[in-house]
Amino acid sequence: MTVAVRSFAKINIGLEIGPRRTDGFHGLRTVYQTIAVHDRLRVNVARGTGIEIRSNDPSVPCDESNTCWRMAERVMKALKLRDRVVIDVEKSLPVQGGLGGASSNAVATLLALERALGKQLPAAERLRLAAEVGSDLPLFLIGGTVLGVGRGEEVYPLEDLPALDCVIVTPDVGISTPQAFADWDNKQEAGGRKQEAGKLTAAAGSDKLVGSSRAVCAWLSGSSTGVPAKSSGDRAEALLLDLVHAGIENDFESVVFPLHPELRRVKRALEGAGAGYASLSGSGSTVYGLFRSREVAQKAAKRLSADGMAAVATKTLTRREYWKRLWD
Repeated sequence: MTVAVRSFAKINIGLEIGPRRTDGFHGLRTVYQTIAVHDRLRVNVARGTGIEIRSNDPSVPCDESNTCWRMAERVMKALKLRDRVVIDVEKSLPVQGGLGGASSNAVATLLALERALGKQLPAAERLRLAAEVGSDLPLFLIGGTVLGVGRGEEVYPLEDLPALDCVIVTPDVGISTPQAFADWDNKQEAGGRKQEAGKLTAAAGSDKLVGSSRAVCAWLSGSSTGVPAKSSGDRAEALLLDLVHAGIENDFESVVFPLHPELRRVKRALEGAGAGYASLSGSGSTVYGLFRSREVAQKAAKRLSADGMAAVATKTLTRREYWKRLWD
């Protein structure tokens, strides 16, 4: 049986990096938001054994390093089944662009396999498998607006933000997330030596995460308790102003932008084209802008594309829309 499924992207609305943990990962605080741009997957289960990955994008690995392969292996083992699984990945999302494409593909594989096999794993088992495969996967088992903590794999559904118009730009720049974390550590250690003549304390990093959490809470509370807007455009504009005033930022920008100034230029171009809020997503290289209306977003995408940037206009997805639109 073959099942087709959409695999949606995410953006990060703010990302705070805490100290390195004993397991080697960093503590994080971020708000994930699913958006409408997506890949398409077709998952086929037939007689036989083994897992095969196919893709229209030659940069997608088709071996055991592929997140879809790793997820399929775990799902079949959890269900105690031995069948042949073939996964066709039609890529539209950039590889290593900070939009969670590989993570979303893996979760789409899990969901499609369940449907193809007529079986469903318990919610806790789904989350466990997702967290085993990667830090960004569990958010795609929730969708909409999601708080991510821990290394990003501990997720909590938030009250959905209203649908916002969005423009994404993904320059042809390769960003290594492990290297971005290493650059962050080096930057923090250098700052710590200046301030404390030796090292940056874990307590300081923890205080930073607490401050980030308070900023996110202030933004979410402020955006939901203000004066009723006269229109959806007014509502979006007020929410974006709240977001800016809360000072929510992506920490990766401080280490990625100096090495790749073209990404800073993209952010400024989005702001110049009318974005109420613009940010790097994840460690990049995608930069996105949130807009007060579809008309302004589409004009911005057209303007940036004319300037040689691969700009795409899209929208954020609420949780309900995310689950509704998964299946072809």
